[in-house]
Amino acid sequence: MAADEAAKTVFVQVVERPARKVILKRGVKATHYFEYCGEVGCDVWDVLSHIKEAMYEPIGMWLPKGMIKPGTSTYVQGVEVPADYSGALPDGFELMDLPPCKMMVFQGEPYDDCRFQEAIGDVWEVMKRYNPEVYGFEWADEDAPRFQLAPMGYRGYIEARPVRPVTQIRHVSKG
Repeated sequence: MAADEAAKTVFVQVVERPARKVILKRGVKATHYFEYCGEVGCDVWDVLSHIKEAMYEPIGMWLPKGMIKPGTSTYVQGVEVPADYSGALPDGFELMDLPPCKMMVFQGEPYDDCRFQEAIGDVWEVMKRYNPEVYGFEWADEDAPRFQLAPMGYRGYIEARPVRPVTQIRHVSKG
């Protein structure tokens, strides 16, 4: 780190997500937000924000292979609703079940909104180097979607990745 570069803090926590459903809109080939907006438009977030039964705010998601339908994108946008949700779906949206899971949530420092891409990159660098095994977890990318909240400078960039407890028993040598 350069002498004039300040260290950046990223807060990390593990949260439990219950069995739930997600109302989502798929893209065609999108792997990130800007490609997605180019394919389906940028009004999806607004539609999702008006779903009263939402458990949380809308999210951008990178779906695991087992949740991607042929001819659709890895990156989608959606909002989680209770597992028993049976309400109406906006046109062009679908409902998908999500199993209970643990998510490791990364939250960067607050930033100036015009620097959102740099803030995202900073958190991505931490996530790339992060070893969840130190805390008894392993990445579980096929179990659930990785997701991001809307980048808002006042709260820092927030992204979550699925984890599961490490099941391997570690042997300690007696000496």
